[in-house]
Amino acid sequence: QVQLVESGGGLVQAGGSPRLSCAASGNIFSIDAMGWYRQASGKPRELVAVITSGAGTTYTDSVKGRFTISRDNAKNTSYLQMNSLKPEDTAVYYCNFRLLSTDNPSIRYGYWGQGTQVTVSS
Repeated sequence: QVQLVESGGGLVQAGGSPRLSCAASGNIFSIDAMGWYRQASGKPRELVAVITSGAGTTYTDSVKGRFTISRDNAKNTSYLQMNSLKPEDTAVYYCNFRLLSTDNPSIRYGYWGQGTQVTVSS
């Protein structure tokens, strides 16, 4: 009953600065961590960035200094601002939210977005 919907992907030029959004809807008590993953063709899915409930952030080395993850708790939304895009950033980007159970906050569930394709041309 919880759905994550992503937007903002598409074909962009190298050096571009698009912003991805991931909005959760449904029966939500509280969202713990919000994360962004990506999966390039023929490669395993990797964590790109994560933001905790306390707004602490972590980035993979390849995007550090270029990408910024943020969250808007009032909108149950996470954003991934991508700057100085490179062709090697081309991948399907997925958001993942860890939610606390409404009935028992000690239980956590992970939810995935459907993925959005980001293609960076030279």
